Amino acid sequence: MQGDGTILVGKSILKGGGTKPEALMLRLANRHGLVAGATGTGKTVTLQVMAEGFSNAGVPVFAADIKGDLSGLAAAGESKPVFVKRAEELGITYEPDRFPTVFWDLFGDQGHPIRATVIEMGPLLLARLLELNDTQEGVLNIAFRVADDNHWPVLDLKDLRALLLYLTENLKEISGKYGNVSAASVGAIQRQLLMLENQGADKFFGEPALDLNDFMKTDRDGRGIINILAADKLMQRPRLYAAFLLWMLSELFEQLPEVGDLDKPKLVFFFDEAHLLFDDAPKALLDAVEQVVRLIRSKGVGVYFVTQNPLDVPETVLGQLGNRVQHALRAFTPRDQRAVKAAAETFRQNPGFDVAEAITELGVGEALVSFLEAKGTPSVVERALIAPPQGRVGPITPAERAELIAKSPLRGKYDEAVDNESAYEILAKRKGLDSGPSEEAVSENGLGGLMGGWLGSVLGTKPSTKGRRPAPSLAEQVIGNAARSMARKVGTEVGNAILRNVLGGMTKR
Repeated sequence: MQGDGTILVGKSILKGGGTKPEALMLRLANRHGLVAGATGTGKTVTLQVMAEGFSNAGVPVFAADIKGDLSGLAAAGESKPVFVKRAEELGITYEPDRFPTVFWDLFGDQGHPIRATVIEMGPLLLARLLELNDTQEGVLNIAFRVADDNHWPVLDLKDLRALLLYLTENLKEISGKYGNVSAASVGAIQRQLLMLENQGADKFFGEPALDLNDFMKTDRDGRGIINILAADKLMQRPRLYAAFLLWMLSELFEQLPEVGDLDKPKLVFFFDEAHLLFDDAPKALLDAVEQVVRLIRSKGVGVYFVTQNPLDVPETVLGQLGNRVQHALRAFTPRDQRAVKAAAETFRQNPGFDVAEAITELGVGEALVSFLEAKGTPSVVERALIAPPQGRVGPITPAERAELIAKSPLRGKYDEAVDNESAYEILAKRKGLDSGPSEEAVSENGLGGLMGGWLGSVLGTKPSTKGRRPAPSLAEQVIGNAARSMARKVGTEVGNAILRNVLGGMTKR
């Protein structure tokens, strides 16, 4: 960061031989932005330079890390000749540095887990995520209303499934009080939930839920914490990624007060490989993202998309992105040529050169740059050299990541899942059943334990009045062992799906 409230991203080389700083104004950084370019042209390095600048300015950063490269921000860079030379060309001194970093992972493998409760997601966002029609969305709203009226906390997916099952078992009563509910609509919601759950949503929904204030912290030196989300696995599950993104932006919009344009943003987001987010996304979801991106600016939050081509971002979202960095694009096919032309037209033209031609000629570490000027208008596009990053370029090692996670200021806050009493347990008790199998029983015995118990009842074994099962008979043991063996063979995900179906059949009796 420079002392004038800007982040130096690079410098343009003028025709007369001089240079012009290309800097992002902090007070206009909440007007969002775009970093685009073909694979291998330097997008990730530009993202890293910008993230470092925000951190040095005391602005917390959140970045989705697709390939693991951004983890290098946590380690000091090296004085490589290419970096030293680039710094000299720009008239700056190259100083390696490391930045305060916290690692996150929705699956809990490469960082702190991120969770949200179903009730926080709410029926509107959930309906859009599940691509429900109007009738199905209405049924989902009724389900949430029933839970609210009965004080049944809906925290995770098993709570929501139990709630939907309750609706199907009480259709007449629910329909008479809240409006028509059909078994077909409930079934459609359950099928969509299964698709979401197959992408790993059961790990996202639950407790302890993320406190978004933990994204908005600085270290002892006043530098903004850089929150890095391991997204290599997440991007293979687009619905789950979309759920997380939309929930996070919506929660920030609801929680943060209106502040207008501050001297610097409260928080800045970078979403790498954004085209993977928008590909095949339902229109309702795109509309929601566009609305949140448009409105969250006034909350002091900046959102920056990183992708291969500006056309990868929907036009309604692209129009909200005021700060632009365009790396090289290749024009080998007619489609590529159209993409280059479209990218060139998004800039405020520079009469000194042909923008479309320049896009195809840019080398690695070069870019066309246009940032918002003092009055909020985009600057004339310039061809610039991007500054070298101070952190390591490339990923840190697994050992380094593990060490940083162990020293994290948030260690222990989110690492262990908590299963508090909620709708699932409450509804199970209403039926005179146990509150459901414990985590240990499900994980170790799985389908075998449940099926063995069910078949045991068929064979004549009755539960005790204290809710405990008596010692299993020989027949029960044989059946239970066979069922557990089968569950192990079909795998965890399929086993869990069968388990839910068996449980559903039992509770309907």
